[in-house]
Amino acid sequence: MSNTRDLKLEWAKRILALRHRLQISQSELGKQMNASAMAVSRWERGVQEPPANVYIQLGNLTGDPECWYFWGRAGMSSEDLMRVLPAVRSRLRKNRLPTLQVVQAGAHRTTKRHDNLVAIPVLPVVAATHGGKGDPVDALDQAHPESMLAAPSDWCPNPAHTSCLRVHGRSMMPLIHDGYIVVIDTSQTNRLKLYGQIVVAAHKEQGLIVSRLQRFDHTEVLVPENREYESTAVSTNGWRIVAKILWWIGRPA
Repeated sequence: MSNTRDLKLEWAKRILALRHRLQISQSELGKQMNASAMAVSRWERGVQEPPANVYIQLGNLTGDPECWYFWGRAGMSSEDLMRVLPAVRSRLRKNRLPTLQVVQAGAHRTTKRHDNLVAIPVLPVVAATHGGKGDPVDALDQAHPESMLAAPSDWCPNPAHTSCLRVHGRSMMPLIHDGYIVVIDTSQTNRLKLYGQIVVAAHKEQGLIVSRLQRFDHTEVLVPENREYESTAVSTNGWRIVAKILWWIGRPA
């Protein structure tokens, strides 16, 4: 029993030590973790363990070598990152990290330099296309990352708000195929700036959907690439825009 308690307290001690090293208050750490000061207090006292997304953010804050402990608590291992970053394996083996940011949707903004690589969480979340039903929008904040993708930082203008989803459906073909992974930026939701762009929209009943946002006269419409599917009016049907799609990847057919 005591061993379990000691193991529990290990993460609490490390969070407390990190905050003291950064010389910030519980309130300030909470803001950076998108949590309350009370939540930080519970973490530091070992009363409640942080969720995976907070551990990823803590790892990003602390740097090498402490980051590996926090990322490990989030379920990510050094092998996970080495698989997506084969070009820097030799540096990792020499106990040196590349200039790397590990982020989670909703995390704090991190400082970027031109040579950064960004490790983007791949969430086990599905966005449908027209005619399908995607996962609920709440899944974006609650999902545990299943893996990571690495990309140049200039591909991800807002890395703290960037993550990956999987697409299910054929209405965005030939642009985005069924099974593709899309990289989304949840900080870009201003419709006036997104006309003509590929976006992720959300509906209470239909969940997440991938489409192109267009405006015709005074009507905003979600338009599929495949014209065999029907367009959907945004404002009159309870849809809202939750992210801009930055880019996508997928295997050739």
